[in-house]
Amino acid sequence: MSSIVRTAGLAALLGAGLLSGTSFAQQVPPAQSWTAYDTGSSGFNIAVAVGQMMKTKSGSDVRVLPAGNDTARLNPLKAGRANISAMGIGSYFAQEGVYEFGGKDWGPQPIRLLLSTISCNGLALGVAKDTGVKTIADLKGKRLAAVVGSPALTQGAYAILAFAGLTPNDVKIVEFSSNNAMWKGVINNEADAGFSSTISGQTRELDASPRGAVWPVMPASDKAGWARLQAKAPYFIPHKATCGSGGITKDNPVEMPTYPYPIFMSYADQPADQIHAIVKSMIVNYDDYKTAAPGADGLEAKQQNVTWVIPYHDGAIRALKEAGVWTDAAQKHNDALLKRQEVLAAAWKAFVATSPAEDKFAAAWVAARADALKKAGMPPVFE
Repeated sequence: MSSIVRTAGLAALLGAGLLSGTSFAQQVPPAQSWTAYDTGSSGFNIAVAVGQMMKTKSGSDVRVLPAGNDTARLNPLKAGRANISAMGIGSYFAQEGVYEFGGKDWGPQPIRLLLSTISCNGLALGVAKDTGVKTIADLKGKRLAAVVGSPALTQGAYAILAFAGLTPNDVKIVEFSSNNAMWKGVINNEADAGFSSTISGQTRELDASPRGAVWPVMPASDKAGWARLQAKAPYFIPHKATCGSGGITKDNPVEMPTYPYPIFMSYADQPADQIHAIVKSMIVNYDDYKTAAPGADGLEAKQQNVTWVIPYHDGAIRALKEAGVWTDAAQKHNDALLKRQEVLAAAWKAFVATSPAEDKFAAAWVAARADALKKAGMPPVFE
């Protein structure tokens, strides 16, 4: 769908009642629709907390629409029925045009970052303590849980194995139908480890069970390990977790990976003035919502990773500059990410024009995508 159609589709939602004036609060759309993970998820709760702040500060009615998967979260934005989504790492998969976004109805998406959250928790492999595992290398020969149809969980788990030079062939993969089923399987001794957040309810259940929970340390000082991990999943960053299961506290931190969640994002064609007003409101009114939902404190401007894997929206960049956290290095990095999106978009257009056979579409796109990125001197990551 063209940017003109998407923008036109938002006219009734955002444009008709837009207030004029010089104050950014007056430029926040009077009505907004956001999407997020399911009701009760931390991403949904944080989105609601921010929306309530906007209602109080600028009279903007923010409707948060829960959706069960990444395509369902992005569809309303693509169709012009929503302006922002509180996404997970599926936003990166959408940008790259992989997994569920590698189908003919999708392809690489012009995703733009607004703000994201990194809090006290980590995202890594939680392991049953009774296995005796202390390092990622100790997982060799153990049973790794995986969720069918969940590339975020699977890709994350495999990337973490790579930290220790392991591959899926070095563990025994045990498949489950859902995240909840996966962790019940670990608790019931059907598997030994799975990918999760340190603060998830599931890993806290494991910790309270007879098996117990532990999070193998993954120090930032292990440069070779981190190079292997980020070659498979460049969205992970080194982090010191200070909250969560397995006895993780401020006094007992554990070095491990994480990535932002939720990731507040929009499409590139969203009006820069409106995005600036929304992001500016989130920055200057941070104190009004930072404790309203667990993890919301990570939206603070100075905590933003301005050299991550998704480019920022022009409107967000303006707000981050005004907050004093945007740098020349961030701009250079952002420009490189925009160039990557241009390469991906051109590759997709050329690929679709070849009218690939339905049964070969996915595999052929993966190959064409990787070829285009390599020719541009960019890592394909997925191939």
